Amino acid sequence: MRKSANHINLIILLAVLSSVAPMGIDTYIPSIPDIASAFNVGIEKIELSLSVFLIGFSIGQIFGGPLSDRYGRRKSSLFGLLAYAFFSFIIIFSSNIYELWFYRFFEAFFGGIVVVNAAAAVRDRFHGEEAAKVFSLIGTVRSLAPLLAPAIGAFIIHFFSWQAVFIFLTIYSLLVALWIYKDLDESFVYVEQNVFESFKIVLTHKKAMKAMLTLALGFSGFFIYISKSSFIFIEHFGISTDMFPFFFGFNFLVLILMIRVNMILLKNFTQLELIKFAIIIQIISGFLMMINHEGDSLIITMILMASYMSMMAFIFGNCMALSLEHFSKNAGVASSVIGVLQFGLGAIISSIALSFHNETFLPIAISITILSFLCYLIIRTYK
Repeated sequence: MRKSANHINLIILLAVLSSVAPMGIDTYIPSIPDIASAFNVGIEKIELSLSVFLIGFSIGQIFGGPLSDRYGRRKSSLFGLLAYAFFSFIIIFSSNIYELWFYRFFEAFFGGIVVVNAAAAVRDRFHGEEAAKVFSLIGTVRSLAPLLAPAIGAFIIHFFSWQAVFIFLTIYSLLVALWIYKDLDESFVYVEQNVFESFKIVLTHKKAMKAMLTLALGFSGFFIYISKSSFIFIEHFGISTDMFPFFFGFNFLVLILMIRVNMILLKNFTQLELIKFAIIIQIISGFLMMINHEGDSLIITMILMASYMSMMAFIFGNCMALSLEHFSKNAGVASSVIGVLQFGLGAIISSIALSFHNETFLPIAISITILSFLCYLIIRTYK
């Protein structure tokens, strides 16, 4: 079994590869009010484009898994990155909200083809507790994306129009493609298998599905906070667009700290114990947000947001390791199923939560509390 400490360069590369989604989402968040003004629509319709992105990202992973298992992690990554760059560029020519949704869908679709390869490449090389540590390390590096992306987005729209954000994403994805081409060695061994049979094997594995659903529901609550962050900080508390990244980024600084704590605690606690602990903290945080639903205090709101979002440090890496450990020959397909559940449910659930928008935080608080409670009911049956 390989040791994570000996593969830092590989881990950074895979983290950057898997950061296509947070870069595509978080660079775009500071420009949401500007895009709403440009298209003369309500801010909730631009927020809905985040859900459209997640739907496209989910569907892309359905195709990305089989492509990864058939043609390899490297080739399918390059194909997806080049197509992602193309649709990122096309978005700048959008003339209305519907064109924006359409192009964002296909941008995300090819991003989904890309992202499954990172998790599959980890499964090819690492197992068990070591895999959990690698996913945590990847999570640490990848967390820099949502930490830096809003700052990049805010910097861009301070000097340029919102279209410049997508020019940046075009250049970013092309540079990642060049890096993959130069430095990512192929790791998979082709095993001829029926695609439908591969999906059946993954979808009917009860233990793995419990870990996958826990991760997906946890991410749904996480994404509700991301989707509403523009409303919470810019609209509700009146934070300027330039200052938004600092307030938004606080959540990811705490998340990075908790990822490090997770790696330390893995020496003394099982992955399952850490997942349960994190979900309980999220439930408590959700109840407290209900009490704070009027949002009178910026500091209290930031603490509650960070306490909820940072618990994904324990949920993501550990659930990914528990899920993929069962699939040595179907890592690409298993990774795609995780992604579809994670981003598909995130899109559907966040769309429902966004439809209950009002001037308080109550819809947010109720949504994340229910999701965390469902997570606990599922994971407590994992043996």
